[in-house]
Amino acid sequence: MRQNTEKLFSTATTRACAQKLLAHARSGASRHWRVNDSQLAATAERVAQVTRERYPTLEIPYHSRWRHFESHSADGLLDRRAWLGSAAQDARCLIDLVVVSVLLDAGAGPAWHYKEARTGLVLSRSEGLGVASFHAFGDGLFSSDPTQPLRCDALGLQRLTPANLAQAMQVSDSNPLVGLEGRTQLLRRLGKAMAEQPEVFGTDGRPGALFDAAQREAQQAGSAVSAELLLRLLLRTLSRIWPSGSQLGGTAVGDCWPHSALGTPDTAQGWIPFHKLSQWLTYSLLEPFAWAGVPVQGLGALTGLPEYRNGGLFIDAGVLELMDAKAATHPWQASDELIVEWRALTVALLDELAPLVRQHLGKTEADMPLACILEGGTWATGRVLAQTLRDGKPPLNIASDGTIF
Repeated sequence: MRQNTEKLFSTATTRACAQKLLAHARSGASRHWRVNDSQLAATAERVAQVTRERYPTLEIPYHSRWRHFESHSADGLLDRRAWLGSAAQDARCLIDLVVVSVLLDAGAGPAWHYKEARTGLVLSRSEGLGVASFHAFGDGLFSSDPTQPLRCDALGLQRLTPANLAQAMQVSDSNPLVGLEGRTQLLRRLGKAMAEQPEVFGTDGRPGALFDAAQREAQQAGSAVSAELLLRLLLRTLSRIWPSGSQLGGTAVGDCWPHSALGTPDTAQGWIPFHKLSQWLTYSLLEPFAWAGVPVQGLGALTGLPEYRNGGLFIDAGVLELMDAKAATHPWQASDELIVEWRALTVALLDELAPLVRQHLGKTEADMPLACILEGGTWATGRVLAQTLRDGKPPLNIASDGTIF
């Protein structure tokens, strides 16, 4: 079965399947979506305009969790390097932070917010989750050693309870966070998985040990650390923490889903892998590695992130249109074919949109990789349109327990 599912751990498979489903929709064969290619050029122009407004010099950082930290209170932690003694130690600490923060991401729901004590800022959605997890990390919530609060370790995560997490995230009856139990269990499973793999995560079981593991693997392969290597390392070592809902032949495959236009669901050929949170985490690891003097190569291997901001961009800009307008209010699951197809179309269309945006901005792919297009970019434009049209709410009603990655 491992051989059968191996292709589901490749972004090349993601792109191939996404392109197939885009061609399927363009041919008029889709039961769910209509593609209006005439709107793609205008969408690229709109994304370029938002990019210029946000980054006038076009010096655009990567789309990653660090943007949520930087824009608010992370200066107290991030702007002082070498607080632990060396670049490598700092990198491990920053990776500890970003891994737990990313795994706590995945949609907060429309009702939740976080009030930062120092500034009084009230933040919601991804920014709120980022800043809340940042402070929880600084307070030592994920460390088992009170003398070393700025770390995350296996025992600390396995001790985590919904009550602990709720307190850190300011959750209450009047401030509910979608999927609190699911997020807690996900982090507890992370702790267990790291404890079971000391050869990768060390005797303490720290996410920061990925910094060393990736370099060892690259050295053994005689290559530099690449984005694909990082993603595969994450998928291989953390696959056991995935919720059991998505399985192929008894194997948990995480954020992978079948679609009838790809083939039968009893073989991997009928499935498309997204690994949205794992790719989001990979994007978020790029900077800790670079800050420690280990730049990650081959960023183009990663795909655009198939979530409701990027996907909402194409709906709200008129590139994608529901065959049944009433479907916008229907409650959907991540496994439903309409949602699987929407996410696939998002991945494929982002690849087509990116060169059009670069043309507007006078940039090459080397100057402005997809990671910067997303940040500039598509995610922000999706948010602007959603705010204008629906007070920031997603374009579709998707049930989530906060564990999709």
